[in-house]
Amino acid sequence: MKKQIFKLGALLLVGALALSACTKEGPMGLAGKDGKDGKDGRDGVDGTAGCITCHDNSQVNFAITAQWERSLHATGGLFVRNTNACAGCHTSQGFREIIQTGQPNTAATINNPVPPNCYTCHNVHTTYTQADWALSTTANITFRLFPDRNHDFGKGNLCATCHQPRLPSPMPTLGGPDINITSATWGPHYGTSAAIASGKGGFEFGTGYTNSAHVNMIGQSCVACHITTASGVDGGGHMMNLGYTTSTGAAAVITTSCTTCHSDVAALNTLITSKKNEIAALKTQLGDRLVQIGMLNPTTQRIVPGTWSSAQAGAFINYMLVKNDKGAATHNFPYAKKLLENSLAAIQ
Repeated sequence: MKKQIFKLGALLLVGALALSACTKEGPMGLAGKDGKDGKDGRDGVDGTAGCITCHDNSQVNFAITAQWERSLHATGGLFVRNTNACAGCHTSQGFREIIQTGQPNTAATINNPVPPNCYTCHNVHTTYTQADWALSTTANITFRLFPDRNHDFGKGNLCATCHQPRLPSPMPTLGGPDINITSATWGPHYGTSAAIASGKGGFEFGTGYTNSAHVNMIGQSCVACHITTASGVDGGGHMMNLGYTTSTGAAAVITTSCTTCHSDVAALNTLITSKKNEIAALKTQLGDRLVQIGMLNPTTQRIVPGTWSSAQAGAFINYMLVKNDKGAATHNFPYAKKLLENSLAAIQ
């Protein structure tokens, strides 16, 4: 028995020595050839080395994402309007296309459309540095309604590219002939803020047009005011809305960006309310007049197809410009007021 155990132990020892001999490293071989040089200074670097530049532990990205997810950009659902006439502003892919081509429409329907997001407005994951937060466009805009007019909103050019009315067809001319309108959807499209905020985008009857100090004093325009300190996920920040409803149901306005000039917040809120009421009253008067002449359907708030004078068509355009800019009274109160007053005078 002992002899058998001894033999077994000897076999195990021989096996271990054999394995040891097989795995022992030999002398180092000749060096291999050098690899190819990297390109653009990035090849050969750890693929995650640049991520920490933006994806740190400050939770800023998370906060921005949470705000965006509550915004109308994310929740509005209009990205399903992906045909070539709509996709340029309603889809992220379409917007990136039109700022590259300079065309108002995309070349074709956008497949698999997505709503405006980080990649729409920023050059995300291009250099993998902070430079990726640069805006995708800041080029001056030319108004679609009036191609002979342009404006520089600074960083706000990004927003104004789409937040301006679309050109209706046929388009009336000041003092021109009557036009025949066949569609109940005729008129400027809904995103009209840039037309009012610039003081250049209305159908300008008569004289007396002036602008708010906001037009020239706020260098980055839309961006300076709307992407301000957020109130949680209720307003401001990347939600971009300044008016919101609090958890108690009260109406509130974020005035953080306003207090540089308007130090008395209570007085500012009173002023905002006053100007909104004045614009609302004039808008109602113009709307009532358009209904009276049979041009505006009071139920649908759309035009009644027919043949209308250039003055009537222009007045309808101005009515829709102010109606569809919820911030008209604060964006550019003097200009919005004069558009309404002169439109009323033109069709009396």
